[in-house]
Amino acid sequence: MRITRILFYVIGLLILTLGISLAITAGKGASAWDALAVGESTTFGLTVGTWIIINSSILLFVNAFLQKKRPDWLAAITFILIGRFLDLWLYIDLEHIFDANTYTRYLQLILSIFAMTLGIAIYLQAKFPLSPIDDLMISLNKRFGVSLGVAKTIGEVFALVIAFLLHGPIGIGTLLITFSIGPILQRIRIPIEKLYIKLIT
Repeated sequence: MRITRILFYVIGLLILTLGISLAITAGKGASAWDALAVGESTTFGLTVGTWIIINSSILLFVNAFLQKKRPDWLAAITFILIGRFLDLWLYIDLEHIFDANTYTRYLQLILSIFAMTLGIAIYLQAKFPLSPIDDLMISLNKRFGVSLGVAKTIGEVFALVIAFLLHGPIGIGTLLITFSIGPILQRIRIPIEKLYIKLIT
């Protein structure tokens, strides 16, 4: 059971970060927080994955402050793995798998969305702590009483504004990723959950 849980966790994060890397290299826009990390990397140096770790570390304490509790240190495992796995995929340079034309770049973007969604659906089954970026939504919801949807929007807009100022990769892909992952996740979450339960019983 424990091995299955760890496998789902690691494989899920690997697929998730594969999707993130495909979105970044497609050049059609990345998600708000990923675009921010790319903008920071371009402006200040360090790798994209390192900036995800830095941003997540800051949010770890922000979330603790908003929820009036101690930082969830176990969440560090999640965002450190995400940062390192993403740097691995970007180092492999998946960009050259696809031809540099509009049609194949959009195909790459679509594949990235499905990969990210599948990765999330798989890694969530392990029930490990959420990354601070995801937990920010919960923190804003609990502290200010706004809906989860509004809380999610606040976090995304905040990251998007800074990403725009740092010339991060914002485009049509940013909108597609923001509004498509949720509905797709709703459809594939249950089959993945059934598979997980079947493997651990």
